[in-house]
Amino acid sequence: MSINTTDRRLDARAPSRSEVRRRRRGVSHAPTGYLFVAPFMLVFLAMLVLPLVYAAYLSLFRERLIGGTVFAGLDNYTRALTDPRLLEGVGRVALFFLIQVPIMLVIALLAALAIDSGLLRMAKAFRLGIFLPYAVPSVVATLMWGYLYGPDFGPFAQVADRLGLAEPKFLSSDWMLGSLANIVTWEFTGYNMIILYAALRAVPHDLYEAAAVDGAGAIRTAWSIKIPALRPALLVCLIFSVIGSFQLFNEPWLMRALAPSVIDSGYTPNVYAYTQAFTGQEVNYGAAVSFSLGAVIVIASYAVLLITAMRSRS
Repeated sequence: MSINTTDRRLDARAPSRSEVRRRRRGVSHAPTGYLFVAPFMLVFLAMLVLPLVYAAYLSLFRERLIGGTVFAGLDNYTRALTDPRLLEGVGRVALFFLIQVPIMLVIALLAALAIDSGLLRMAKAFRLGIFLPYAVPSVVATLMWGYLYGPDFGPFAQVADRLGLAEPKFLSSDWMLGSLANIVTWEFTGYNMIILYAALRAVPHDLYEAAAVDGAGAIRTAWSIKIPALRPALLVCLIFSVIGSFQLFNEPWLMRALAPSVIDSGYTPNVYAYTQAFTGQEVNYGAAVSFSLGAVIVIASYAVLLITAMRSRS
């Protein structure tokens, strides 16, 4: 009797399930989570949000010789939308995107498929070798390719001279866009290859086994299973390429020293915004050009997403 009475008392003192749930809900870990996130948020606000807000503020004003800084409203944006040099630069980077990005993505796709096939010898060395250029800073890569393109001291020009051939005009107005595309392709093919290869590793092996049972070869498996499974990853690479193409700056800015008559201050929109703000001392107009370029990037990215969605539905 005493044991049963003790058990009943213990059961009466024990909290019910609803009470346990209430106590668990009452324990909040939110302050700890905010402490972990706080360093990132501070850097994010200081290095990105506040500069963007300040640039947006500057874009609404104009500097005058007489009267100083005055409120201009959207006049700087109206000027940017009708600026022929800016529109020419946007058209040039759009052409750059249409030529360079498909070539880069096709090479990255073929490299990812070759590594994933398991038929490639020294696959790890190949993967490291194609990814290594991405680890090279764009400034160093541009300087290196600028040396190779050099008409007087570059190895391509020297080899052509030894063979009695005309030196290749990599830095001419007709070849410059292709020369820049070659540099960017060399830099970012490995980056896109890693994204595609990681997506391939997530494809279930059951699909490959079913394809092998049906008698599908490596090429058929890649075309019918692997490439369709890579559509989301390819879309990510395409969006990144849209952003990178319209923000092209380092490569043309450094190549400008080798071909000043070809690459001017309006060769790309980013170069134009930089020269307007820091060389032409038109900081307000440079800020408006930067925000206009951001709007172009958003529109182009949305167009890519819309076209992709329409094709997937059809």
